[in-house]
Amino acid sequence: MTDLSVRPAVHDDLDAVLAFWKTAAEGTSISDDRAGVERLVDRDPGALLLAESAGDLLGTVIAGFDGWRCHLYRLAVHPERRRQGVASALLAAAEERFVRLGGRRADAMVLVRNETAQHAWSAAGYGSQEHWRRWVKPLTD
Repeated sequence: MTDLSVRPAVHDDLDAVLAFWKTAAEGTSISDDRAGVERLVDRDPGALLLAESAGDLLGTVIAGFDGWRCHLYRLAVHPERRRQGVASALLAAAEERFVRLGGRRADAMVLVRNETAQHAWSAAGYGSQEHWRRWVKPLTD
């Protein structure tokens, strides 16, 4: 896809991103609201990456780096544009960002029930680590 561009999100993009996730992302998060995404963009302006073509939002990924680990979240591609290189372009941009910041290994959060995503992550060179489990504690109601 030659007309695809990847860029960091800005505040003016956030309503469109939230609407996009309702169509393209699997599952929901406690942070899937305007305030949550604003905090992300304010704290780490380069973390939320958008893939676009002709002004249309085709995909997203959050590439967060805390100085220790590189974490990938919300890799989502519009259902009609999957298998066209959008996810690959987003992951390449995320991995380049991590390397620039000094990151040495990236991890991705993938829902156990999302077999399509598991295949996509595997094809991108990521492997499951079955000996790890995610432990979660909500900090708000």
